[in-house]
Amino acid sequence: MSKSSERGAVAVEFALLAPILVMLLLGITEFGRAYNAQITLSAAAREGVRVMAIGNSPSAARTAAKNSAAALKPALADTNITISPATCTTGTQVTLKITYSLTTMTGIAGPFTMEGKGVMLCGG
Repeated sequence: MSKSSERGAVAVEFALLAPILVMLLLGITEFGRAYNAQITLSAAAREGVRVMAIGNSPSAARTAAKNSAAALKPALADTNITISPATCTTGTQVTLKITYSLTTMTGIAGPFTMEGKGVMLCGG
């Protein structure tokens, strides 16, 4: 067989495999983005709860959490952050929870709700 008779076969094979390869690449990118957001939320929750456990200031804890998660777009709001209990007494545990809605780049799947949580003993 000559090469000229097989010329169209390569184009057909590429046309069949290209969508699968593009979907695979987009899936890897979306997973990496979600994993990075989860790590950011966990680190922000740990930083915020540390500030709350040491300083007993909910506003300072929220600010520390928001500053630690500055890379998230859209940024965190105060309504995304819950602290319980509201005051930190020595010997008790305080919990800071951050909820975040991650939208996908492709828009194929709906937004995913993610959570970062930090728990620490009050008073250092």
